[in-house]
Formats: sequence, C-alpha cells, structure tokens
Amino acid sequence: MPEPRETAVYTHGHHESVLRSHIWRTAANSAAYLLGSLKPHMRILDIGCGPGTITADLAELVPEGHVTGVDRAPGVLEQARATAVRRGLANVDFAVADVHALDYPDDTFCVVHAHQVLQHVGDPVRALREMLRVTRPGGYVAVRDADYAAMTWYPEVAALDDWLDLYRRVARANGGEPDAGRRLRSWALAAGCTDVTATSSTWTYATEDERAWWSGLWADRTLASAYAERATEGGHATRDQLRAVSAAWREWGRREDGWFAVLHGELLCRKRA
Repeated sequence: MPEPRETAVYTHGHHESVLRSHIWRTAANSAAYLLGSLKPHMRILDIGCGPGTITADLAELVPEGHVTGVDRAPGVLEQARATAVRRGLANVDFAVADVHALDYPDDTFCVVHAHQVLQHVGDPVRALREMLRVTRPGGYVAVRDADYAAMTWYPEVAALDDWLDLYRRVARANGGEPDAGRRLRSWALAAGCTDVTATSSTWTYATEDERAWWSGLWADRTLASAYAERATEGGHATRDQLRAVSAAWREWGRREDGWFAVLHGELLCRKRA
C-alpha cells in the first residue's frame, strides 16, 4: 500500500472565529442521526475532534465505554483535553492522527465518527476505507458534512452570493470539496460500505441572537482567519473584496427577516459482521 498523501489544506484554520463555531457544536445538534445507535459500553473514535465538545458529549453517552478524539492539529487538542477535564470525564483521550492512515489495528472501534471532516480531506474515499477498516464488524461509520451549494438564505444580500462563490473556489483550490454533503453516499459506496443509511438535517439561524452569532463569526472569519489568507494569497479575492463580503454578512445579520439554513448530508454505515 503506498504512503498516504494528504492533498487538502484545512481551509478555515483555527482562528477564534472558527473555534467560536466549533465549540457551539454538540452531539445533539451535530450528531443526532447517530445517537440512537449508541450503547453504554461502546468504544468510539471521533475524527477531526477539534476543541472536543462533540467528543465530550459522546463520552458522556458511553459511560462504560471509551472515546478517543483525534485531529491533525496538535494545538487544538489542548483545548479538547481542557474540555474533558472541565467536564470531569475519565473515559476520553486525545491524539494526533491522519484519517488517511489511522494508527489503529483493524476492527478496533464500535463507532468511527467524523463531523465536517470529509469536505476537507484530499481523498475522502480513502478516508472512509480507513474508517471502515478500524471499525469492528457490526459497528458503525458515521459521517456528517455540510453542502455549501445547498445553503440558502433570505433576504438576498448580493454580496453573500459572492461569499458562497469565493468560499467554494478557495476550498477547492485547497484540495477539498465544499459540496460534500451530497457526495457522501457515493464516496461510501466507492469505499466499500454496503449497509448505508443516508439522511440529512439542517442548522437554521433565524432569531436575533442566532443571526448575530452566525453573521458575526463569518464576518470575522472573512477578514482574519486562515481562510482569508488563502483567499488573498491564492489570488481569489482582494482585501477590498473581503471587506465587502464581511460587511454583507453584518448587513444580513441586522435584518429582522433574516433566515439562513445549512443543509448537511449524513451517513450511518454498518460494517458487515
């Protein structure tokens, strides 16, 4: 087997405006499709765990089991460990890992979970093969990814169309696939998954507080994150264009009739016993 080759760059980076979004995520709002399949004794691998909020929730749901959270970025794992300590969890640990080449034996975990990961990897089919490899027979591979082209909002602030076009171009230039949600089933079948349940769900931002939070983090991310650097350094946008997109986010966030929906594809793949 050839050495793994990671061709994608994580588009967002770990700027505060990005982590503001990540720490909001919970098992309830980001992995509901999986929760009914969990049992108290299960051993879970949480790939791309970031600051560990979903990981910690999963650990609480398997009190007789264990959760390992892994990420490619060592720095963010310190935040994940702090999350686990703050919540008093003893059945969780964290490590650096590459989803293309997981350092675990075959048939190790009852559940291998990845939230918002496959859109950022160089070879999602290979990643899913690895996830399936380390899953025990009868266990589950669980993945959920947003689909940027399917995001929709009101009112029609013109520069938000520019944001969507820009983000998709930057993500693809980095080696990722921003419209991953619609492709999950295809990737899973190509990876050899046979028992596949495909669902979808949304995040919706409509209240004053929700609009302020969602628009604010994207307004900040557009100007100050790794995404902003990659947009300008890659020749995809000028600083003036980024400022216009950031202003559009704040304009949308002030609208009383503002509404934004993020569509996600979800897969629960059971490994044949």
